[in-house]
Amino acid sequence: MPVIKYPRIRDPLFYEWDRKAQKCGLRHTIYFVNGDQYTGEWLDNLKHGKGTQIWKSTGAIYSGDWKFGKRDGYGSYSILDPVTKEYKKVYTGWWENDRRGGRGMFSYPNGERYEGEWSNGLRSGWGKMHYSDGSIYEGQWLMDQPNGQGVLRLPNGNRYEGGWKDGKKHGPGKYFYPDKGQLLEGIWVADIPKCGVLIDFGRDNAPAPTEFPLPEDLEDRRALPQLHARGGRGNGNQQ
Repeated sequence: MPVIKYPRIRDPLFYEWDRKAQKCGLRHTIYFVNGDQYTGEWLDNLKHGKGTQIWKSTGAIYSGDWKFGKRDGYGSYSILDPVTKEYKKVYTGWWENDRRGGRGMFSYPNGERYEGEWSNGLRSGWGKMHYSDGSIYEGQWLMDQPNGQGVLRLPNGNRYEGGWKDGKKHGPGKYFYPDKGQLLEGIWVADIPKCGVLIDFGRDNAPAPTEFPLPEDLEDRRALPQLHARGGRGNGNQQ
């Protein structure tokens, strides 16, 4: 009686190729179909541990911690300067789930710089922003805007200390004019001082005091209802 032999059932070849391609531990540079490349550690075929990624489309480089295929932990992100052909660090700090999260420093193309806390890729928490016009804001942030309490210092020496909302002066605050030796203390709404009191302070040492001092009697201090001043984001435009 003839014996019939059936061919052994095999998995498609791509299953075997995939098993052989599974990456764990430290690997040399892996090149992707789109031209990106990664050198570093893997776990279950995902970037995990320490590693460096280079994006072909932009030339950008990330070097740092990875977790299950995403930037997570401490690392730096750099871009290629089209003029000098040198790499410039854009962000150095902590990452969460592939976004800036935790403390870190970010440099903007126009020369501005932020040092502080991040959440979901946005400035949130306590931070310090150096603006291109020389102004500096230090205080609380929420959803990429000054929110809460903060201090804005202007290049001319004036400064505002008080409340902020959606990037604008909002709530009780104090605006100092060191050059005149005066202080405006009042309430701001959307960058505009709605009411307040102007007070002399340090007038004798001020470089450019007003012609006449304000009356010392508290009841005679100059009230400033609906006083409008030049405002700005928290970007230092109030002079």
